[in-house]
Order: sequence, then structure tokens, then C-alpha cells
Amino acid sequence: MPEHDLTTASADLDLPLLRDAAREAGLIAMRYFGNNPQVWMKGGTSPVSEADHAADAYLRQTLLAARPDYGWLSEETADDSARLSARRTFVVDPIDGTRGFLEGQRTWCVSVAVVESGRSLAGVLECPAMEETYWALPGQGAFRNGKRIAVRKPGDKAEISGLKQLIDMVPADWQKRLQRAPYIPSLAYRLAMIANGTLDATFVKPNAHDWDIAAADLILGEAGGHLLDPNGRAPLYAGEVIRHGALAAGSGDLLAVLVDVIAGLHA
Repeated sequence: MPEHDLTTASADLDLPLLRDAAREAGLIAMRYFGNNPQVWMKGGTSPVSEADHAADAYLRQTLLAARPDYGWLSEETADDSARLSARRTFVVDPIDGTRGFLEGQRTWCVSVAVVESGRSLAGVLECPAMEETYWALPGQGAFRNGKRIAVRKPGDKAEISGLKQLIDMVPADWQKRLQRAPYIPSLAYRLAMIANGTLDATFVKPNAHDWDIAAADLILGEAGGHLLDPNGRAPLYAGEVIRHGALAAGSGDLLAVLVDVIAGLHA
């Protein structure tokens, strides 16, 4: 069997593991949702709760027990460079959108991906408060609750989310076509909204981490969209550098316009 087929088969085997683990982690997080969990501040600005820690502990124990040779990269676990020697790595955000989670907003999710050679081989977003589960494998499409999803077809109007300062930089001929969507704290869920056709595009401000986007990027790509850097390239994951500059997500001509905007930030 060619190596590509071996990789695909392995990803097929990993997907059920990711889905089951993410589902249980979502149930763990839901026990704290709306129940005033204990909260700490990371770096003085970013909240983390006991729900994040509980979901992370479950995911780490469960996933590494099943795949002990995989690396581990999670927002709530101290990074260990030993993961760089692993062929594949779990890239995990136990609760993407913690701030919204703590405010009682439902658009948060458990994000889990398997990455090899910088690319996601399997991705799952478990969004229990929304009663939604997204997943994707390369070349096999993207799904929400078992139904295939796709990005919205271009129309006269386009709904966009992201940093206001960046949206203001979109050329005037596009501005009249744009409708600005309410802010969604979970970046992963925002990308899922593009994948399922309820949002057309978003800017991603600098400093997104691998765990925010590794799973959602694959889901978006399999739904017909793209997540791109200022050079029009897809991000790579689970390497030495796990933070990204400004990114743009969407499809078609609008995505090209957004990429031009973030490219202009570095001109």
C-alpha cells in the first residue's frame, strides 16, 4: 500500500477516536457551563477556567492512551519540545472561546486535530451548547451532525466578521456589499460558520495559535473554503512556531480581497 494510503487509513482510524473524545470533553465542559466555574487569568488578559482544565486533562489522558506515540500540543498544557520528534501530533483546544463560555454564550467548542507534516489529517469541533459536531478528513468532505456542508455561494451581499479595523480596510467597491456579523469569541466556531454557509468570510487578527485553527482549517477546506496568510498560503501546524500573523478565511473573490488587505499590512 502506498504511503499516502497508509496515512489516509490512519486518519480514518483517528477520526472516531477524536469524535468520541471531543464528545466526552464537551459533556465535561457543559457541567461547568452557566455554573460560575473558578477562573484564573493567563498573562493578565486571557481567562482560563476549571472547565478548560478538566476537559484538557480528559483529552490528554484519553487520546495519548490510545496513541502514545503521538505528540501533544494544547492551549492548557505546557508545551514540550519532545512533540517535535513525533510523526503525528494532537493539536487541542479544550474550550475554544473561553471568554464567551464564561459569559454564557453558546458559540464555544472543543477543538481537536491530528497533524502530520504541518497539515491536519483529521479534525473535530464539538460544540455541545449549540448541539453541533463538525468533522472532516482530507478529500472526504466536511460534515455537521452527519450532513455534508459547504461554503455559501457568492451573492450580492457578503456577511463578514473579524477585527473592525481590518474590515474598514476592504476596498470601497466591496464595502457596500458587506454586512458585518456580530462578534464570535470562538475563532474555531467562526471558521465553522463559514464552512456551513452561515458566514462568508472573516479576518483573523495576529496571534492565533495552532490549537485555535488546526481542526477548523481542515473543516473549512473540505467545505470549499480556505484559510490563508498574507502570501496566500495555508498555515502549517505543530512545528516549532505555533503562533500566526494575520489570516483571512473565506472563498472566491472576497477571500482574494481579504488576503490583499492583510498583505498590505506588511507592505
